[in-house]
Amino acid sequence: MLAKQAAEDWYLGLRGKLHAGILKTEKTFKEAAAQFLREYEIITEGHGIRLRVHLLPFFGELGVSEITGGKVQDYRVHRMSSRGIVNPHSKSNRPVSDKAPAGKTLHNEIVMLRQVLRTAVSHGWLSHLPDISSPYRASGKIEHRPWFSPAEYKQLYKAAGFYAKEALHAHFAWNAQQVHDYVLFMANTGLRPDEASNLEHRDVEIVIDDETGQQILEIEVRGKRGVGFCKSMPNAVRPYERLLNRPKPVQAESRGAAQQRRRAGIEEAPEVPVAELPKPTGKVFPGNHVKLFDGVLARAELKLDRDGKARTAYSLRHTYIRLRLMEGADVYAVARN
Repeated sequence: MLAKQAAEDWYLGLRGKLHAGILKTEKTFKEAAAQFLREYEIITEGHGIRLRVHLLPFFGELGVSEITGGKVQDYRVHRMSSRGIVNPHSKSNRPVSDKAPAGKTLHNEIVMLRQVLRTAVSHGWLSHLPDISSPYRASGKIEHRPWFSPAEYKQLYKAAGFYAKEALHAHFAWNAQQVHDYVLFMANTGLRPDEASNLEHRDVEIVIDDETGQQILEIEVRGKRGVGFCKSMPNAVRPYERLLNRPKPVQAESRGAAQQRRRAGIEEAPEVPVAELPKPTGKVFPGNHVKLFDGVLARAELKLDRDGKARTAYSLRHTYIRLRLMEGADVYAVARN
């Protein structure tokens, strides 16, 4: 008898929720978020706080199909209007700020929301992703990444070449020559600095280009996009040949080591090892030339572009792209390379 009454109460409760529109017959956002975190726990480490503090309190009990563009716009308004109010879901000890969340912060939260909805779609809980883009999106500020104009690029590699010639000590000369060839190599291949750091001589081959009949480099690139291949401009060949045929100077016995040897009663100095050419498994650019490259930029007065932005080794990649486009190269071909 008690079981029958409990069942009737449960059924009537469900009927009441159904008529009130609060009975969920689909997965909720909270369930989709939990599934998303389970599947992508490693790559979302540190980002779950956005769900816990902001997204789940607002969307958690909604069915995934109830999250529409209008509802997401309500969330944006909510986030912008709740400044200065203590968030009960936050565990932060920082004082409450009266500033509205930065555009980047809100953008990251919407990206996280979209990822959760994408998880719901992949599991068949949602038929398609709703359009949750901002309906009143302002045109963003256009920012140009620092690069070298043709005249500035010529000024840079001439300054690097002059620095390589004037270095007196053999070790300093080797580093300066490496930087000079680094500038030419990077501006004629478009590699990222991290890809150049990973590059080994066995990854580079000098070939004849079928289209132009000129010598170019075919490079097996390993970087943040995985493994790919690129073809260089012909002007990358000569710098690479110098890199391939430049032995790194070996360190002779230091003054301190010589003194220790003599105190030990050994008069004869050890033989200086013979400098060897780079091996196929050796790095094309061993060591870190950032300081020397920055020094060349400073000498040539090219560290800052005309907008006051600091140039780095990455600016050589943007220079490669700009110069190819200025020569009339196909945008798709440059992007693919």
